Amino acid sequence: MSVRPPLPYEFLPQVPSFPLSSRDFTEGGTLGQEFVYSGGNLSPQLAWSGLPEGTRSIAVTCYDPDAPTGSGWWHWLALNLPADTTELPRGAGSSDGSLPGEASFHGRNDFPGNTYDGAAPPPGAPHRYVFAVHALDVEKLDVTPDTPPAQVGFNITFHTLGRALLTGEYGV
Repeated sequence: MSVRPPLPYEFLPQVPSFPLSSRDFTEGGTLGQEFVYSGGNLSPQLAWSGLPEGTRSIAVTCYDPDAPTGSGWWHWLALNLPADTTELPRGAGSSDGSLPGEASFHGRNDFPGNTYDGAAPPPGAPHRYVFAVHALDVEKLDVTPDTPPAQVGFNITFHTLGRALLTGEYGV
C-alpha cells in the first residue's frame, strides 16, 4: 500500500472546526455512483452547524489531493453562500440557481466548469475527495466565476474563521 500525502489543510493556519455531515456518505466512506463524474455527477448533501462568531459568508469546496498533478484537483467551489446557510441538498452543485442567496455562484473547477464535477480518478488506488465548509469573515470573496481555483483557495484561506472537513473515497 502506498503512503498517501497529507491533506493540504494540515499546512494552512489552524482554525476552529465545527460539525459537518452528509446523508450521502460517511467520513472515509466510498462515494456512490451518483456522485462520480461518469455516474450521476451530483453533489452530495452536506449539513453543518456551529459556525464561529463573526461568520459573514460560507464557501463549500471539494478537492482531490491524490490527483496525479502535483497540485491536486478542484471538483467544486460554491462561493458567497449566506452565513445562515446550514445545508446544501443533493444536487446543489448543478447550477448557480441551486445555491442559496443572490450573491452565491460556482467558481471554476479544474475540469474546467462552473458546477460540481464528481470523482473521476485514473485507474488505481482510490482517491480522497475532501468536502470542506469554510466559515468566512467577508460577505463576498473578491473573486469571479473565472478566477482560477488556486487563487480562490488563496482568498478562502485568508478569510477563514473556521473549517469543517468530510472526506469520501472513490477508485476505479
